[in-house]
Amino acid sequence: MTDHALPILYALFIWWFSTGLIVYLDGLPRRTFRLSMAAATLLLVLALWGGAASADDVSRAGAWCGFTVGLLAWGWIELSFLTGWVTGPWKQPCPADATGLRRARYALAAILWHELAIIVMAVLLAFVTLDRGNETAFWTFAILWAMRSSAKLNVFLGVRNLAEEFLPPHLKYLESFFTRRPMNLLFPLSVTGGTVAAALLFLAASSADASPFVATSATLLGTLLALAVLEHWLLVLPLPATALWKWSLAARMAREESAAPAPGVTRFAAALETPCDRQNLASVLHDVARGAYGDGARMHGIARAGQGWVCFFVADGRTSLAEFSPSAHETPRVVALGRGLDQAGLSAAFAACMQPPVTGAPA
Repeated sequence: MTDHALPILYALFIWWFSTGLIVYLDGLPRRTFRLSMAAATLLLVLALWGGAASADDVSRAGAWCGFTVGLLAWGWIELSFLTGWVTGPWKQPCPADATGLRRARYALAAILWHELAIIVMAVLLAFVTLDRGNETAFWTFAILWAMRSSAKLNVFLGVRNLAEEFLPPHLKYLESFFTRRPMNLLFPLSVTGGTVAAALLFLAASSADASPFVATSATLLGTLLALAVLEHWLLVLPLPATALWKWSLAARMAREESAAPAPGVTRFAAALETPCDRQNLASVLHDVARGAYGDGARMHGIARAGQGWVCFFVADGRTSLAEFSPSAHETPRVVALGRGLDQAGLSAAFAACMQPPVTGAPA
């Protein structure tokens, strides 16, 4: 149990909690980002010190320490990107006429500094851990790097679920590089490669001659890789990934709803008691994004649509509409902020996109 069950449970918990924590911190007011990054940077320094100190430790404790170091290093990378501190030189939506390699160049420019930061971090971890016995920290980071790069490419090439609800408003322009389609040719290679690698790690962990260090380290790495494969499947299966982290997304929405509007900004809020037609709702969001109901309008909400729920956002002229799994206390609603907001027009637009309840076939 010490070598297998506990590492699996730890990897599951830290994967779920750390993702939710980063989403939660990223949903706080932007004035808090400096403090969040300062705390994350302090943890990173401690993690690199811990990685160097444990690089010669080939015990169970060394494996646990190395795994945690790799996760903390990756957490800094993720938080610095989602807060907008380390992204890329291109900070606008992809030009509408950009296709093929030109579109790929714009996409790379949008995340270039982020990718370079990953390379620098990988070099630092390699410098302090490789060829010293305990390389768990480096391989933890490498797995996260490889599988996240694969996920980025799959989202760029096209998948069913783009997870755009995880993007904060200041990064909504990145959605212009996403493609929605059932699947792409890279996806089978991604999940097959990840599954095979995870299986090999689990085989190494369960080998009769595996030392406690190898069993623990391989189990931690194998579980992390299996979870990354699961994240890939969530990109194409008709399942709402938000269900796992709705506590962090709900906190972001609650803060935005309770915030007082800035001077000159008006607020619109309404309950959406009747299910919406998804196509009509998308049309309303598009009109809001192009300024039909006020300048610089930002909007978010959740609504029933068909047999399920959707969450939607408008920010910086971009729209987002995705599947959503509500908690028991959630109520369908919309909140918008903007200058010169046409509240009557928005009320009429949302009323028009409601679906009348089905009462049965006519006699």
